[in-house]
Amino acid sequence: MRAQTWQRIRSSRRQQGGRRHAVPAAAAMAVGVMTAGALLSPPASAATRPNTARPDTVQQGLDALVRTDRLPAALASVRGPDGRTRTYTAGVGDLATGAKVPVDGQVRIGSNTKTFTAVVVLQLVGEGKVSLDAPVDTYLPGLVRGDGIDGRHITVRQLLQHTSGLPNYSTYLGDDVRYFDPRDLLDLALQHKADFAPGEKWAYSNTNYLLAGLIVQKITGRPLAEEMDRRIIKPIGLRRTYFPAPGDATIREAHPKGYYRDSAGAPLLDVTETDPSWGWAAGQLVSTDSDLNRFFTALLHGDLLPEAQLAQMRTTVATEYPFGDGARYGLGIVSKPLSCGGVYWGHGGSFPGYETRGGATDRGRAANVAVTMQLDDEATRKHVDAVVDTALCR
Repeated sequence: MRAQTWQRIRSSRRQQGGRRHAVPAAAAMAVGVMTAGALLSPPASAATRPNTARPDTVQQGLDALVRTDRLPAALASVRGPDGRTRTYTAGVGDLATGAKVPVDGQVRIGSNTKTFTAVVVLQLVGEGKVSLDAPVDTYLPGLVRGDGIDGRHITVRQLLQHTSGLPNYSTYLGDDVRYFDPRDLLDLALQHKADFAPGEKWAYSNTNYLLAGLIVQKITGRPLAEEMDRRIIKPIGLRRTYFPAPGDATIREAHPKGYYRDSAGAPLLDVTETDPSWGWAAGQLVSTDSDLNRFFTALLHGDLLPEAQLAQMRTTVATEYPFGDGARYGLGIVSKPLSCGGVYWGHGGSFPGYETRGGATDRGRAANVAVTMQLDDEATRKHVDAVVDTALCR
């Protein structure tokens, strides 16, 4: 969800004025004053300390993200094969007040939402209601048309695997900060030429998952949020995961504030409260590290999909930016190599104010890390990925 969001956040700060999700002047000033000191000397603690004299490498990794990479806060949850969970925090949860980072706090999980959307589509495949190799026009007749774009020649599989060639709508959002209906976002994408012919190559596009969500709604006759809730969230007990309702700019439960920086050295701006509707099926969910661990563990265990559909989901192609070296993309899921051998399966998400990375292994270990800034440099992204690797390999 990274493309072109920085510009929108700057605009939202100019336009919000007295609206309820604007940063109050006093708070904004406090953020500016506290930034340097808070990031240089942050409080850091593991919520559940291991009973050992050895330094905890996951905690050390989070501390380094705050001290060296200058992120306001970092959170992690590590789940062992026996289901036991250890949670960690580092940094400051609210720079204006100095409040602690809430243990396993809720964050906007961005493109991890894509895996949830893909699971619902693949459940419909298992029920015989959707075919992966059917054209999009089978389910959304006449809807997908544009310059080099024809829904009669794009398959559902190509949507889920980012091989459709559809232009990425989020690239063109610009300064328009408001509620977006999914059809508004599709109209925006279809004003632009296809990036390439369907199946020709791989390129990340949020438009693919926008259409996947619209297919879910057309087939089921119910909102995507309801289908995620009844098919995924409730059955596996994701108690702190939800799809924000239209107009809901808040995060419901305890959460660290999310921040944005205009330029190097500039004060951090609180962008926690924002309308997330532009993410929709591609990036709107709110969750926690522990809930993400439960989700990816249940998915790999076969609790959400029949064996045939899970195998399809895990059939991958080579990726490009933003997933890193050795990553491969399946149907809404990514495999990434581990330094200790093998791979883990997850996705990762980026949304203004937050970045999440992590996943689960076939051996039953899971780890997710969240930080309270959307990352814009490759070095810091690699440092976050390294903490995930450390947690999964130890």
